[in-house]
Amino acid sequence: MGVTLTRVNSMDLQGRSFFVTGANSGIGRALVEALAARGGRVVLATRSEERTRPVLSAIQSRYPAARAQWVSLDVSDLGSVRRAAQAFLASGQPIDVLVNNAGIAGTRALSKDGFDLTYATNHIGPFLLTTLLLPRVREAPQGRVVNVASGAHMMVKRIDWSVLERRLTPQRSGLTDYAVTKLMNVLHAKELARRLTGTRVTTYALHPGAVASNIWRSLPRPLQWFGKLFMLSNEQGAESPLYCATAPELAATTGRYYDRTREARPSPLAEDAALAEELWTRTEAAATGN
Repeated sequence: MGVTLTRVNSMDLQGRSFFVTGANSGIGRALVEALAARGGRVVLATRSEERTRPVLSAIQSRYPAARAQWVSLDVSDLGSVRRAAQAFLASGQPIDVLVNNAGIAGTRALSKDGFDLTYATNHIGPFLLTTLLLPRVREAPQGRVVNVASGAHMMVKRIDWSVLERRLTPQRSGLTDYAVTKLMNVLHAKELARRLTGTRVTTYALHPGAVASNIWRSLPRPLQWFGKLFMLSNEQGAESPLYCATAPELAATTGRYYDRTREARPSPLAEDAALAEELWTRTEAAATGN
């Protein structure tokens, strides 16, 4: 049985703070609404204040205890990531759980830093954000980092490391590239868990199911429309990140992969410790320019 978002009436998340990227639509919006309904304080980290304002206002009026707030963040832009993290850390506010949810697929564009936009949005930016916010997460009684990955990572046979290099011209980024970024999300959670051994912080990667969210916004509209006919709702998709972010029974579990709300075996590549370490080293170099 999954977690039904509308069924939980308790205020069991009061006093806990959740920093969620891409929270103005799709899974992210459904997630912050579910967290707020249970008394959690929510930070909606998004690119557009205009598009986030209606979501924020609705949460603030319906769930005043959630103390919802907006943080300006374009996760594909490393400068924006640094500014957002610095400002939030300077505010002194706590973070119990960081949810790396923002994502995109099917792009043909470069990020401000010259990376393929899909890789910048889905992996490089979240990697840097996690690194910068981690000191605050480590202060929590039981901190968590949740990466919204995808079962698409199963289709990857190898990683071509050139995808983490800056480019001069954009290339079409298809399903294969999306799948690679999702493999990177799983590997990141596993390597982070290893590096945080002995701390109070646990990590999770998950497949939310095939969800009719805005992640497909770069695909042609007929493809978007047809594909969404067979997909889960955003509320159903939010069940898995909600579970990983809040379930008390996962407090002593780290570095695992979940399909919906059940632990599952990721691909063999996702369990390659050497690959996870190499990805960390290469991403760190890309994110810091070293």
